[in-house]
Amino acid sequence: MKPICSVALTLISLSCLASPAGAAQTKSSSADRLGLTCAQILQMTSDGWVKKFTSAKDATAPSTIQAISAYGKCYDARTNRLAASLGKSGKGPLMGARGNFADFEHALNDFTAKALAATEPPADAQKKAYAALYEKQFRYDFYREYEQKNFNPPPLTPEESEAFTKAKNHFGELLGLLPEDKMHDLHRAFGEIFAAGGVPDATKLAVYRYAIFLLESPAETPYSPPPFWP
Repeated sequence: MKPICSVALTLISLSCLASPAGAAQTKSSSADRLGLTCAQILQMTSDGWVKKFTSAKDATAPSTIQAISAYGKCYDARTNRLAASLGKSGKGPLMGARGNFADFEHALNDFTAKALAATEPPADAQKKAYAALYEKQFRYDFYREYEQKNFNPPPLTPEESEAFTKAKNHFGELLGLLPEDKMHDLHRAFGEIFAAGGVPDATKLAVYRYAIFLLESPAETPYSPPPFWP
């Protein structure tokens, strides 16, 4: 009986040791969310959540980054649940589609790194945090296509086509402000994002807006609002 009792006592001791750590982590996550659930946070715009968080804490760069991180964790959790649900039901993307998206994401990450380093001055921690957050829209939209079975999206409306043209032109203007070597490097990297083909026009418009965000000066009025809207 002694070995059994010993094992039982050991398990109880480990449980007691682990519980405070788990409770502390849960408390920390709740504090990062101001006591709200992820569902409640994602009902807000990303910009609205950051304003709410910094109003409750303070309007410093570390608090802004903390708010962005909290929103991103909630966003990733929702995307992961959707991907798992689609995979379990057999309705998710097949290996080929996942591979194409992985190539798209890799090219987007490469462009992002180059764009953030190309601006003068280079992007600070807050701008990088926003970039990491806004990039999450593409993975979520990829799985949403399968959830909604939207495999043949309609063409852009006249208003969307006009917005697309304006975004392309403005992106070109921002590229033209860079030194020639950086401009050519970024132009090449941007082209790789669409190299595999099959990217819907609506996603292309979102990519152009994202690219503009990466290159525009923080001192200027943003070209477009944050992408996460309820």
